[in-house]
Amino acid sequence: MECDLLVIGSGPGGYRAAVLAALRGLSTVIVEKATWGGCCLNRGCVPKKDWYHSARVLDSARHFEKRGIVGALRGDLMQAWRHQREVVTAVRDSYQSYLKRLSVIALNGHARFQDPNTVVVEPGGATILPRAVIIATGSAPHVPEGFQVMAGRILHSDLLFDEPVPEGARVLIVGGGVVALEFAYILRAFGREVLWVTRQDPFARTEFSAPAMKLLRIAMADVGLAPIRAGARALAATETGVSLTTTGGEVMTADWALLATGRRPVTEGLDLTRAGTQLDARGHIVVDDEMRAAGAAIYAIGDCVAGPMTANRALYEAGVAIDNIVAPGSHKRDLLRVPEAVYSAIELARVGLTEEQAEDEGHEPGVGFAAFENSPRALGEDEPEGYVRLIADLDSGALLGGEVLGAEAGELIHMLTASPSLGALRRIAGTGFNHPSRSEEFQNAVETLAAKWRLEKYVFGVQRDAAGAS
Repeated sequence: MECDLLVIGSGPGGYRAAVLAALRGLSTVIVEKATWGGCCLNRGCVPKKDWYHSARVLDSARHFEKRGIVGALRGDLMQAWRHQREVVTAVRDSYQSYLKRLSVIALNGHARFQDPNTVVVEPGGATILPRAVIIATGSAPHVPEGFQVMAGRILHSDLLFDEPVPEGARVLIVGGGVVALEFAYILRAFGREVLWVTRQDPFARTEFSAPAMKLLRIAMADVGLAPIRAGARALAATETGVSLTTTGGEVMTADWALLATGRRPVTEGLDLTRAGTQLDARGHIVVDDEMRAAGAAIYAIGDCVAGPMTANRALYEAGVAIDNIVAPGSHKRDLLRVPEAVYSAIELARVGLTEEQAEDEGHEPGVGFAAFENSPRALGEDEPEGYVRLIADLDSGALLGGEVLGAEAGELIHMLTASPSLGALRRIAGTGFNHPSRSEEFQNAVETLAAKWRLEKYVFGVQRDAAGAS
């Protein structure tokens, strides 16, 4: 079978690559060896956001009585598990139907390279001769040496969505990354007692600002969550649950455990050496800034490539790869354009450079700030926590980056990703906003930035004279 493009892997990056290719007139084949949709749809972003929404509703119940809403809410995690399965199935059906309408050929099986120009799909032995290949095989949970997964007792995040949630009110979470931050909040909101063990401070290794981490610590403490930073030396199943021994010698017991200990790239079994690709020390496919992995026509995107393991990055890199397949050399990857978000006791999102990174690159950064505590919309929703924080170059007026904390931060951050670099401040300042809305605070932050750092000419097209007049 000949085709213009073969995509290996159907996660968010692979799916978007196939869709974009078909929309741009390329004959496209996509191969998936496991569940269509990959981790994000089946065991990650989609079902976790479903649970997160329910957790936020449960958490907001503390404000219900003063709002005139009387009665108590109770979380049912088993029903929540069933609900996310329904959502995932609906999305997957829609996704597969769209590929079919676009005439994308979808094959179930395991793809292996015979050479840079030939891929065999097993079982069945279908031979594909693509003019270009995108490898989007994603990642799998990393289980530390000495730990063993056991159904119903010791789970990683994939198993938490694949199988019904274990019974038991006491949960032990091992890990200090974003997955641990998010699940600790979700499980606590559903009434579980959460014991949290990390090797390192989960608030330390991040590109979010110190004020953001401070607010996150406060929010986590407010809902009864504080990590025990002792580290896990051993974790084992017992007759009644699980037992963990910390590096400090403390023994902790719970009904079940969740390992949130990172992920590893899935690159084995593809016979990548026959394609001419190289792997780094951690098993990631090495690519250039056009997402090219080998020769002129083999690309790799998403978690199988080194970088933040997020669907956001995979989706963005799919666009970069397709652009370069259609018009070689037309699009270089710029991860500063890709937002990142954390959905926990407070929602966080950021994009672009931090102040420290900006200084390292030779910029002179200035900060604009607007707090939601002054927002009529946020006050009316009983969620005044958080802010909009912008970083701009004082010499050029370019928007360098920013972060948002608070309700709907993951949606609001697109105000910045849609208006990058030069001219962004003026576009935001000149935008008409719905009132009252949280998004208005971007305009307030820009105006504060202009006044504080004398950037009026970049924002309003005017310049103050020495006396302060325009």
